[in-house]
Amino acid sequence: MPDLDGKTILLTGASKGIGAATAKILGAAGANLVAHYGQDRAGADASTAAIEEDRKLLLAADLAKPADVDDLWHRATEWREGIDVLVNNAATMAWTGGIDDDDVTWERVWAETLQVNVIGPARLMRNAVRHFRQRRSGIIITISSWVAQRGTTNPRTIAYAASKAAIKAATQTIARGYAKEGVLAYIIAPGVVRTRMSESFAATQGGEEAVTAGLVMGEWVPPEDIGHLVAFLATGKSRHLTGATLDVNGATYVR
Repeated sequence: MPDLDGKTILLTGASKGIGAATAKILGAAGANLVAHYGQDRAGADASTAAIEEDRKLLLAADLAKPADVDDLWHRATEWREGIDVLVNNAATMAWTGGIDDDDVTWERVWAETLQVNVIGPARLMRNAVRHFRQRRSGIIITISSWVAQRGTTNPRTIAYAASKAAIKAATQTIARGYAKEGVLAYIIAPGVVRTRMSESFAATQGGEEAVTAGLVMGEWVPPEDIGHLVAFLATGKSRHLTGATLDVNGATYVR
């Protein structure tokens, strides 16, 4: 288990899926955790239940609202007078908004998806970079997706694929632009992870068996695999990995 004792980490989307698994792992590694959630306070409580009260802070924020995003950052940094690591994990996926959907649906889904998956996280990264440059150190970890490289098999989720590519490029730009000032930035690109989102997606692709049949290992990625990778990156022990996109898909998609 990586040693994160003394590090303060802001994790978005900590109430379910990859975020919930990551919250548990970061807490077990000794981190002081700011666990963000949207509306699911019960989920955030559950994912941080094993963390001592003085090592956790649960904060609600709507990432679609710029004022909420800035308030989240300010409250997080005030808690322990700074943030060492930002983990941009929270995201949304709509099952409409494709080429054949009506104009109203198209506009709504694209606007909502880009706001939550790109503009909100980018705003957090902007705050983080300014903060980290003053401290001459800091780490950003972005949870993207393999769809950022290969597209999605369901064209109705085109906005989601585009958003994951956009936030990946933004993170890479930060890595290139601020490495000399001590800012490290990594991208994790999961494949099919055992989450409710992936289960819902599988239902649009002929069901879980059909999706699993196309995976080299014949199994979905456990969300804990992503959490353990986040914990390692949060140590900062592999500085020259900054800018890298780390694929976690069981060799189904190899570049």
